[in-house]
Amino acid sequence: MAGVISDLKTQARILHRQIEQGESHAVARTRRLPELRDRDASELPAIVKRRHCLAIVARELGFQGWPHAVGVLSGTDSTDFGTLLYPDGADAHWNIWSASYAEARSIREDHGGYLLAYRRHFFIVDRYFIETLGLLPEDPDWELIGRDWVKPRQMDARARLYGALIRRRLSADLTCGR
Repeated sequence: MAGVISDLKTQARILHRQIEQGESHAVARTRRLPELRDRDASELPAIVKRRHCLAIVARELGFQGWPHAVGVLSGTDSTDFGTLLYPDGADAHWNIWSASYAEARSIREDHGGYLLAYRRHFFIVDRYFIETLGLLPEDPDWELIGRDWVKPRQMDARARLYGALIRRRLSADLTCGR
């Protein structure tokens, strides 16, 4: 997991440099933080710190902030998974939601699919949803985690899937000009 966290730190470092240079698209991203939302754009390059950039990158991925992202990605925080696993447009897919992990796990065991998490809720999806995430349903890491993102059999396998998902998301964001 250190690899994906390192990648996110690199993204924050790039964002920080862009803000210091006054690049308008980067300065606009600072508006995602409440403490910077109402600041004048001309003063942002002087007051934005790396911690702000880490928080921006984390929030753009669906986490509450940097500490939350690190906790979830490292596996030390399993109380709130953020929104990374349910991107915009995902509501077009068929899935089954549950507020209870035990119920979601039972449904997945009975009917197949992949058990994912959104904040403090759980949902079961099919292979097409996994493809929408940009992941391969045939990836052997899915079997290594038991197709259970919440309580994987192998944390290293989930870490690799998180890495693939985040790198794909970052790549897509760069392609879209963010």
